[in-house]
Amino acid sequence: MNIKKPLLSALLVLWGLAAPSALLAQTPAEPAASAASAAAPAASAAAPDTSASAPAAKPAAAPVPAGMGTEYTAKGADTCIECHDADSDTETFTMAGVFKNRHGHRGDARAPFGKGGLQCEACHGPGARHSANKSNKKLTVNNFRANSFLSVPERNAPCVACHQDPARNAWHVGAHDRNQVACTDCHQLHTGKDPVRVTSTQPDVCLACHKQERIDFQKASSHPVRFGKMACSDCHNAHGSTSVAMLNKPTVNQTCFECHAEKRGPMLWEHAPVVEDCTTCHTVHGSVRPALLTKSPPMLCQQCHSPAGHPSVARTGAALPGNGGAGSIFVVAGSCTNCHTQVHGSNHPAGAKLLR
Repeated sequence: MNIKKPLLSALLVLWGLAAPSALLAQTPAEPAASAASAAAPAASAAAPDTSASAPAAKPAAAPVPAGMGTEYTAKGADTCIECHDADSDTETFTMAGVFKNRHGHRGDARAPFGKGGLQCEACHGPGARHSANKSNKKLTVNNFRANSFLSVPERNAPCVACHQDPARNAWHVGAHDRNQVACTDCHQLHTGKDPVRVTSTQPDVCLACHKQERIDFQKASSHPVRFGKMACSDCHNAHGSTSVAMLNKPTVNQTCFECHAEKRGPMLWEHAPVVEDCTTCHTVHGSVRPALLTKSPPMLCQQCHSPAGHPSVARTGAALPGNGGAGSIFVVAGSCTNCHTQVHGSNHPAGAKLLR
């Protein structure tokens, strides 16, 4: 192989006596990638630089993050009133109504609007994010509604934090808390007269959920709840109780004796079911029988008292006078109570049989 000519050309280039193309003509071609990379800097140099002349783009305002945050508004309730001052509808709360109840009482230091209070934000939480521009209003404050992003315990927290007294300290053991009932499911906050706190209107609130009790109160014999003379809270503590059915008193009898004191005793001659439990004979909300009885006599009485050796007979067709039944007087009027009139007990010396 003749290598003298390429070697001579290379030496001439080094000495400056020949053009570099003479050497390139004698060597293999470079890869295409190398040529492209060499051309790129040249193209960059040829393009005009416009970065200095173009104005900087203004960054878009970031949306307010969801959540209540920790910052309060500078003006307090004045900030809220700017928007929430219209009549109540599906979108807006009525602000002025809060000043008609104890929450808006300026002279009560315990009230949200009392001296040093946080006003609206005492209940609804820090409102700086809520009042900011481009904020998702429903996701930045406790609106106490069913569509709130907060859970029921979180919505109830402001109420439970303030309302701590013997009538409400059993909330967390009551059926309402176990069933995730929110305070605002029953109470109205922005009003001068909360319907659930008025005897005549309270049943409508309670019976919206307790359908069976609504039916019972329409029966022939019932407590006068539908007439506005009694409220559910006369017997029950809606804020929780360790008693059965969240009663105000420890036992059923003590609750009944609050009104029916004449049945309390002590009696010289007692009727055992009366001392034990009133609901042995009576239903509490309503019945199709007189005196809220669970069954009609004599069937009610014969649950405990056997008719053997007694002129009593079952209330059947055989006992009627037309069929020649004996003791037919037993099936008319008050049945057993035709004779045993003192069924709740007697103080008469001869009242052992509750006859007098």
